[in-house]
Amino acid sequence: MKKGVVAAVATVMVVVAAVILFKILQKDPAELTEQLPVVEVQSPELADIELHRNMVGTVEPSDVVYIYPKMAGEVTAVFVKTGDMVSQGQPICEIDTKQVDSAWLSLQSAEVARSDAQTNLARQQALYAAGDISPAAYEQAQTTARNAQIQYETAKLNYDHQVEYSNITATIAGKIETFDIEVHDNVSSANLICVISGAGSKAVSFYVPEKIVNQLQEGDIISLEKNGTAFEGSINEISSMIDSTTGLFKVKASVEDGDSLATGSTVKLYVVSDKAEGVMTLPVDAVYYSGGNPYVYIYSEGTVHQISVEVGIYDSERIEILSGLSIEDKIITTWSSELFEGSMVELVKDSQASAGLTANEAKLTEE
Repeated sequence: MKKGVVAAVATVMVVVAAVILFKILQKDPAELTEQLPVVEVQSPELADIELHRNMVGTVEPSDVVYIYPKMAGEVTAVFVKTGDMVSQGQPICEIDTKQVDSAWLSLQSAEVARSDAQTNLARQQALYAAGDISPAAYEQAQTTARNAQIQYETAKLNYDHQVEYSNITATIAGKIETFDIEVHDNVSSANLICVISGAGSKAVSFYVPEKIVNQLQEGDIISLEKNGTAFEGSINEISSMIDSTTGLFKVKASVEDGDSLATGSTVKLYVVSDKAEGVMTLPVDAVYYSGGNPYVYIYSEGTVHQISVEVGIYDSERIEILSGLSIEDKIITTWSSELFEGSMVELVKDSQASAGLTANEAKLTEE
């Protein structure tokens, strides 16, 4: 009985062994080979990295003038209103300064005196030529005529100034942004008559801290956005003094094709907060950290080496490598839990070639 049981057990073991051996022989030869981690590599690239900061700016005209009267007086006529477009030199309003009439009378008096002096000089010149008057008398007539001419020119200059002060005109072509003066209003040199914004391109002003202002230069391009519409501007003014109100540096940029931007409105803008040009870079995912210290994995003849690096600025795609690598190094860009110093790996292209060769060998074996 026992011999029968033993024989049966032996038979079963033989059958199981045969089945296992059969399955082993049926396996793909590639499955019998130890599989190494497959990785991709990339050498560092020279590239530019720019970091941008979102800010808020205020739209203003590229040219703007504030017109104040130069003399006090009563407004006697108004020729424009808020929103009007004006040309340079166009009348805006008239002011009765009470000085025009007085200046006119002084001019007339000076003109009469000049005419009398010139007439007398002509008479004295004829007498002097005939020897009827002394040289001193003739010189006195010349002096009187010159003084009369100076007084006339002074009176005329004063009259012209009074007329100019009374007739307020646009100093630039553009749009009347504000105008609150009405006929019979009394104004002084402290009263703002109107604000005129230039008809040219718009500008945007914004404030930045010292760290950013050091990165900006006149001519730098900035991006703006208003209600989903994108605009482009160019920095043309960078203040070298800190604004006492904000504690920041004021920057101004011109905006071409910005006529649709309302003066005084706010826009989102993007400025370069930091940049590195022509520097060694890697994909950000290729750099790892241990205790805050960055490192990368280098591929060398099938072996992994862990190398510490020094990094600079980075964006969402690339990171600056300051030291630790050369441009010829092959950096592993795929992650694997089996990456560590001295581990063995296989490149993707080598793995694909090996897989293709194994498949061909298996096909030949079947044939």
